[in-house]
Amino acid sequence: MAVKRPFEARRPSLKDVAEALGVTAATVSNAYNRPDQLSPALRERVLVTARSLGYPGPNPMARGLRRGRAGAIGVLYADRLSYAFKDPVAVELLSGIATATEAAGLGLLLVPGSPRTERDLEAPRRAAVDGFVIYSMSPDDPLLAAALERRLPIVTVDMPGLTDAPGVAIDDTAGARTVAEHLLGLGHRRLGILSLELTPAVRSGPADANRVASASYPVTRARLRGYQAAIVGAGLDWDGIPVYECAENSIEEGCIGAEQLLNTEPRPTALLAMSDTLGIGALEAVRRAGLSVPADVSIVGFDDIPEAARTDPPLTTVHEPHLNKGLKAGELLVALLAGEAHPDFVTLPTHLAVRSSTAPPRAAPRG
Repeated sequence: MAVKRPFEARRPSLKDVAEALGVTAATVSNAYNRPDQLSPALRERVLVTARSLGYPGPNPMARGLRRGRAGAIGVLYADRLSYAFKDPVAVELLSGIATATEAAGLGLLLVPGSPRTERDLEAPRRAAVDGFVIYSMSPDDPLLAAALERRLPIVTVDMPGLTDAPGVAIDDTAGARTVAEHLLGLGHRRLGILSLELTPAVRSGPADANRVASASYPVTRARLRGYQAAIVGAGLDWDGIPVYECAENSIEEGCIGAEQLLNTEPRPTALLAMSDTLGIGALEAVRRAGLSVPADVSIVGFDDIPEAARTDPPLTTVHEPHLNKGLKAGELLVALLAGEAHPDFVTLPTHLAVRSSTAPPRAAPRG
């Protein structure tokens, strides 16, 4: 005869506790939900009996549904779950959101988007949340549509202009233009771009003009627009700038992409990495090629993650306040849920952090 494991046994119910005590189910419920309705002695008897029977108390999900609230907000993003714990930008952003939500007594539920080729549309549909923070998604991602179908309060992050919902962002175009103008001002004319994903149809490799023009991720599109404005403003041919698209924001992808760009003829004297993580990968690629930064190749990043100031050499980059971005997004959603006044959109400042990874290009040898 098979032995029934404990978790297969029927869970004791509120009714079981009431029958054991000879009281009504309402009395047991009050012991948990309205303790002021019972004498201290009776409430203690109910709780002791419940523990002895193994009754864990009312189901918090059912109780939340009765109140019309789940007591949590969801964070919807395009990448796999592990991204939230590995990517330095995502870590700081989530920390800021959590700071705002825990102050309001709310939990946080991560709703990741992977695998991209087989989106689980039920994930946002079944998430027990009161609202969503939607982080840097393409407008044609089916997960975004599934979340919007819920008609819950939402706040966007790094998605300006894609919905009429409140949001938080930086001016990515201005930041990218500033860092590109920094390289051009040093005298660089042969540039290469290490790009973040262009569309949800993920791929790694050189991106031609049509692929670049199809960019649908708001951050990628805005940063490309900033680079283009600076490059065209300097009298250079935008279509002549090689772009390598990285399938994910990782050091490994940055290294592979930079190796490809360094093999371009003529070799770029400077690389525009669309993130610090890709930039750190580019530093490694330059070392593997037997070259040096910044004597042979200048490299810039974007984000100013903590590691950017500790690389060898330290990485010139665009600083943005990731923690504060998450905090503002969380506060906006909390205000929406509470029916409080809130700004329609928050644009946070950035600035150029010039470090040792950039210098004027080496003078060409004279014949």
